[in-house]
Amino acid sequence: MRKPVIIVPYDPAWPAKFVQIRDEILAALGSTALAVEHIGSTSVPGLDAKPIIDIDVIISTEADLSTAISKLSKAGYTYEGEKGIEGRHALAQPSGLPAHHLYVCAAGNPELKRHIAFRDSLRANPDVAKSYGALKKCLAEKFGSDREGYTDAKAAFIAEVLLNLSHNS
Repeated sequence: MRKPVIIVPYDPAWPAKFVQIRDEILAALGSTALAVEHIGSTSVPGLDAKPIIDIDVIISTEADLSTAISKLSKAGYTYEGEKGIEGRHALAQPSGLPAHHLYVCAAGNPELKRHIAFRDSLRANPDVAKSYGALKKCLAEKFGSDREGYTDAKAAFIAEVLLNLSHNS
């Protein structure tokens, strides 16, 4: 049986957990990584979230992907493929680190740009972040352990925020 989606109050320890994971990733990847970004709700101060750190590793191009996967595999990560999102490569975490989702994306990847734009918008707009947090709590109750339904139900809100960004830029 799948675990239910659980949204918890913002934990001020999340940024430190990200730094711990980021340092492990950078030690494994060295210069293969251009950057390691804390994305998702745990990266937005005050936002309620699933207690799982979302991380995007940025590499120069897709040509660097096999090197990144090889180095991360040596650090205990397991490659899981794109999982339905082109150019966003998922890796399952090794034991011994805080709970996290790790993705590797080439610089310029549309999904990477979307993640960062949404995160930055939530950070810059506390009212939007508060509305997003309330929506996530409601959807977690509605969808229970249906994670795909929960994720799909958030899509319209995310799309609206990103559309507003494109209109305002």
